[in-house]
Amino acid sequence: MAMGLLITLNTYAQQNPPQVSLKMLLGRVNQNAPTLLTDSAAISITRAQATETHSNWLPNLRLNYQADVGSNNNVAGPYFGFGIIPSDSRGVRTESNTTAVSANVGVAALDWEIYNFGSYGAQNKVANSDVQVQQNQFARSKYDLQAYTIGNYLQLLRLHDLLTIQARNIQRNVEIRRSIQSLAKSGVRAGVDTSISEAELSKARLNYIELANQEKQVQLQLSAVSGLPYQIIVPDTTAEMDLINQTPALQTLTPDTVNHPLLNYYRSVYQNSLQRENMVKKSYNPKILLEAAAWGRGSSVDANDNFHSLSTGWGFDRNNYLVGIGVSYNLFDLRRRQLKLRTQKAASSYNAQKLYEQKKLLSIGASQADVELETARQRLQEIPNQLKAANDGYRQKLSLYKNGLTDIIELDAALNILYRAETDYAQAKFAYSGALFQKAVTDNQVNTVLNLLK
Repeated sequence: MAMGLLITLNTYAQQNPPQVSLKMLLGRVNQNAPTLLTDSAAISITRAQATETHSNWLPNLRLNYQADVGSNNNVAGPYFGFGIIPSDSRGVRTESNTTAVSANVGVAALDWEIYNFGSYGAQNKVANSDVQVQQNQFARSKYDLQAYTIGNYLQLLRLHDLLTIQARNIQRNVEIRRSIQSLAKSGVRAGVDTSISEAELSKARLNYIELANQEKQVQLQLSAVSGLPYQIIVPDTTAEMDLINQTPALQTLTPDTVNHPLLNYYRSVYQNSLQRENMVKKSYNPKILLEAAAWGRGSSVDANDNFHSLSTGWGFDRNNYLVGIGVSYNLFDLRRRQLKLRTQKAASSYNAQKLYEQKKLLSIGASQADVELETARQRLQEIPNQLKAANDGYRQKLSLYKNGLTDIIELDAALNILYRAETDYAQAKFAYSGALFQKAVTDNQVNTVLNLLK
């Protein structure tokens, strides 16, 4: 008996998994959604790029050394260096001499762009702005996923209600068929009534199968973003009525435009574009350079043009240093700066328009949600009357049919009216919850609504 009880309880637990609240589901989505994990990794990349940009001010300090063997047979005449013409420091000889000479040179060279009139600072601001844009993109992805999850969760509630209604509809059809079979056996009803009832029952079962399939599809979509097994994603059936009962508290919702993820994203994109304008202005400024070098040389040729053994060319015979300050500016950068700045200003104007567009869309969305919310509230007030009348009509028709005072067609019509009234009620609850959360999402007040749920 104990084992049988345990098996029964286990089976019941598997068939009736605990309900998942919307708040819990949103928490799982924030932790496990693949899109958020990708955006989080993108933030790390942007931060690393910003750190790299902040290091652009570092100087270049190059250490070079070479040992060579070759001739020292120069000739007069200017030329442009091609990067592969070897250096020969000896003056022009009176006659050709290709005797081998050994030489070596070591150089430590420093070049540092010590000041560029704000170009470094502008680059760093753009890099920091890039990080801010990516962080706001992450928040925007959470915002979009939040709306997606809420929409699917409400669909689950709607499908759960429709499945319950369809199960009742099947039970009513079974009851009608049982009555018809009883009346047909006694000869009160014709056998055709049995066929009609069988067809209606089959249709109700097919509708149930289709609704169950739709429910699994929605559960699979929520499973993909939450990481939960789809079988356990069962919505809290009390949520809709809790929201309907909290109507007075929900009427005080006000838009949060300061911390709205969607607006913050477009604001950051616009600010990033303005920072890039500033960077373009300063990237073509003059550059002040610090140059320094120290080097040593040795050669197997002495000052009197005597060629000694190659072994005497190793080591440094002469040491030198050089320090200087330079200024570099390209006059044609004036035109380049003008063209690039014009392009960037066009991008800034576009981003400003996108920000304005999103503000208008959110305002329109909130107004539409208000209208739909009021309409749904009126439906909820009226539908109970329809539901009561339809239920009373069905019961009366069923009683008349059992007593032979009406036919199967009128009974089926009454049953369909009741079924439509029940589905209208389910749809009204869905419309109210959908409009409410549309307003909450649009106004960035989802947490306020969630806190009203038990």
